[in-house]
Formats: sequence, C-alpha cells, structure tokens
Amino acid sequence: MAAEENTATRFDPIEESRRQWLAHGWDEAADGMTTVISVMRIHQLFLARVDAALKPFALTFSRYEVLTLLSFTRSGTLPMSKISARLQVHATSTTNSVDRLEKAGLVARRSHPDDRRTTLVDLTEAGRELAAEATTALNAEVFTSPDFSETDLGSLLPHLESLRSGLEDRS
Repeated sequence: MAAEENTATRFDPIEESRRQWLAHGWDEAADGMTTVISVMRIHQLFLARVDAALKPFALTFSRYEVLTLLSFTRSGTLPMSKISARLQVHATSTTNSVDRLEKAGLVARRSHPDDRRTTLVDLTEAGRELAAEATTALNAEVFTSPDFSETDLGSLLPHLESLRSGLEDRS
C-alpha cells in the first residue's frame, strides 16, 4: 500500500509542465510538448542504462556503435564516410570515436588502396571480441528487458519508426 501511495503522490515534472502549458493558454502545444519532453527523458534514462552496461568495457555508446557496425560487415572494414553515414553522425564524431578506438588497439586506420582520399577503418580481433562481449552485456542488461511488455513494444515500434522517419525527412 505504501508503494501505491508513493506512486500516486509522486511529483511528475513533465505533467507539471503540461499543466503550466495549459494554464498559459498553450493548449494546442501541450500534447506535443509533453510528448517531446517525455521522449527526451526516456532517452536520458535509456542512455544511463546503456552507459552502465558499457562502463566495464571502457566504451561509450558511440564507440560501441562503431565497433558493432564494423563487426557486422563481411570484412570488418568500412570507409570513415560510410561509418558516419550509417550511424547518422557527423564526420567529426566518427573521427573522435575512431581515434579513441585506435589508441585502444580496437581498430586500425589505413589508406584505401584505390582512392588515397578515403580512409578505411579495420576492426582488430580485440575489437571484434570486445564488441561481442559488450553486445552480450547490452542484450542482458538493457535490450532484452526495456521495461515494456511485448504487446506494448509491438504497438510502440511502428509509431517510433513513423516519428523517426518524419523527423528525418524534415532535417
């Protein structure tokens, strides 16, 4: 019973923001503001869980993404520009991640044999092993149980895909 009371009386800053939006006459924006702020808060919470799972591997999520992307390729190699495009990040972010992964011996850079303007990134065996270990941890600690029922996940995924697609089309 105490847990129910605690949940019922818990202050929700997002709901308070919605209340303020309505009180200020911004009715037409209240649902949108509540949705955007809720998604941003969920992002923060998920990122904290992901960071905690990756911490034992001394990886950030962006570095993990590079390692995993490379591990999904047949050769374990991609041009820097393709890494940026596939991860949908700025080239500077990719360079920063690759710099740190290279210092850790998890990837190696080399010139493209046919195009000197292109830099290739090769996954090392240590990088492949670390990506696999980190993926096992993420699957166990985050992805297998994202705190949604299977029914909720099944209905939520198409909405998120539509939202993401619409936002990407606008940028």
